[in-house]
Amino acid sequence: MIKAQPHTHSAWTREDWLAYADRVLAGAMKWASPTGARITPPGAEGGYGHDVDGLEGFARTFLLAGFRITGARGVGVDHLIDFYTRGIIAGVDPENPERWVRLDEHAQAKVEAASLALILDMTRPWIWEKLDELTQQRVIDYLAPVVGDATYPPTNWLWFRVVVQTFLRSVGGPWSAQDIEDDLALHDSLQREDGWISDGPERSYDHYVGWALHLYPVLWTAMRGARELAGDRIDRDKKALDRFLQDAVTLIGADGSPLIQGRSLIYRFAAAAPFWAGIIAEVPSVSAGMLRTAAERIIRHFEDHDVPNEQDVLSLGWHDEWCPLAQSYSGPGSPYWAVKGLLGVALPADHPVWQAPAQPLPIETSDELRTVRSAGWIISGTSADGIVRIVNHGTDHAAAGVLVGDSPLYARIGYSTATAPLLDDQAYEQPLEQSVSLVDAHGNATHRAAMELLDTRVDGMVGVSAATWQAHWLDPQWVPQRHGSGLGGEITVAGRLTVNSLVRGPWEVRVVEVNALETTEPLTLRIGGWALSGTNPTGEAVGDIARTTLAELTSETRGLVANQSGRIETRHSASPLGVASAVPLLETPAAQGATVAALISLTGAGTPAATHNPTFTLTHGGGQRVADVLWPDGVHTTTPLTESRIAGQAKR
Repeated sequence: MIKAQPHTHSAWTREDWLAYADRVLAGAMKWASPTGARITPPGAEGGYGHDVDGLEGFARTFLLAGFRITGARGVGVDHLIDFYTRGIIAGVDPENPERWVRLDEHAQAKVEAASLALILDMTRPWIWEKLDELTQQRVIDYLAPVVGDATYPPTNWLWFRVVVQTFLRSVGGPWSAQDIEDDLALHDSLQREDGWISDGPERSYDHYVGWALHLYPVLWTAMRGARELAGDRIDRDKKALDRFLQDAVTLIGADGSPLIQGRSLIYRFAAAAPFWAGIIAEVPSVSAGMLRTAAERIIRHFEDHDVPNEQDVLSLGWHDEWCPLAQSYSGPGSPYWAVKGLLGVALPADHPVWQAPAQPLPIETSDELRTVRSAGWIISGTSADGIVRIVNHGTDHAAAGVLVGDSPLYARIGYSTATAPLLDDQAYEQPLEQSVSLVDAHGNATHRAAMELLDTRVDGMVGVSAATWQAHWLDPQWVPQRHGSGLGGEITVAGRLTVNSLVRGPWEVRVVEVNALETTEPLTLRIGGWALSGTNPTGEAVGDIARTTLAELTSETRGLVANQSGRIETRHSASPLGVASAVPLLETPAAQGATVAALISLTGAGTPAATHNPTFTLTHGGGQRVADVLWPDGVHTTTPLTESRIAGQAKR
């Protein structure tokens, strides 16, 4: 479990950063193969096999070694230079039994090649220029299959091809100006409002926005020859990063936890990377002191939870090892992409960031209420308990209009820095926490992927986000490789639902319209609250109130209209935050044309006690419906709801 308490330690010095980085490196290097070409930390073999695992371990730790060598300007780091040089020589030797998997042998090598190329460029005086001509040519030959390869997916992978070809160009290797032009055009096509970037054509907003799609442009422009290729895009990319960071700093809890949402969470403190990118790019709107604090708090959140572990290894998990959090292809070297969050050690001791006064996180000074319009998010952070929450009506890692199963990592209505979505197999088949579903007599719950975002705005002191969707049952088809999306399978449409979420502080008033039902069979409308996970969450349900507690955290669902019943559902081994999970639920018979409202809350230590019983009244006037709400703290608001638009039938 996570306790959302502010960090009270003094700020890290550069020496503290170096010590943590050296610990991570030393812990990984112990698991090197005899030639040093492969690093395979302990753990089960990944879905791509032992050879890929070893390459991942080398390439991803080479990132951190490169940052460390660069920040030291090559002084006092001979052990890293010698170790990784030896591994490179063996890795590109086609006759060596420990050679690396080639780019034309396995697609994952294309990912790792970008780390190799990036750091060979960054450490050019200490590694590349010291390699003999034969090894240099072998490196070029190893990387060369990237040129003209049209099989890179249209996601953050575009930067792997750009980085490798930029390096090849700088050392006299093959490269394609057209490839780079096409990839940069693809990057531009993925950009959305306010500096946010979708990781692909689907509605995919997650940590890849920061640790890949904003990070690589900054690192790329520092590569030899990159500015000749970049043209006038550097200022545009910097402006987008600057705007993104204004939102990103508000998504960190007071305890340093990043938002627990999206795939690849085993990369943990890679979430700190975009803040270092902002420092390197010298963005104007967020101070270097706040950016450094943001990066530090994320790193120290995991250090406080014993990451790396007692073997100084980054395991597959969040705090502790929890393999279901990983993608099906992840291996023991995969978590080392986390080292992107230690990019700051590449900045030398005389860099001004180390003298910049530390500044507190936004959550530590005031409450936060803001929109991320492209993602359909309302961000609500409360300084009293240090928790950041989002309400989500625009992100599902799915294509618009294509009905599939919900991904628990993307399609839930709420995510926070203090809770995690349930991630067992049942969670992919049957949405529960932070959901609104139609449930049949057999307990089958509908999904909402392919929802249509209707609105995201701040109206006075209330954030408003709304979506409509064809609620659909899924007969799932399980596949061996999943990259964050929900399951495919046979779809049956149950009806149409529209939800308006009114957000204020730790509360959400969730207003649900049952626009249409496609069956005459009795159905239950189920509203799920926040899941609390730990050793022993407790719960109780009385009437139309269901409440779960765990240490300082409380999750509650409370009916605001008649005929709702509360209950608690528990799951086991479903969350990276603990062995048991409890979810408060509200249920009511589904009736076409009905409007149902509930209060959904997540509170922690320090949250003021409720002083009023909340109420909800829906009024009509001038062709618009208005929600009149009395909140638990006694504040009264009137908020126009976003009207549903009954869209055409989605594809199945």
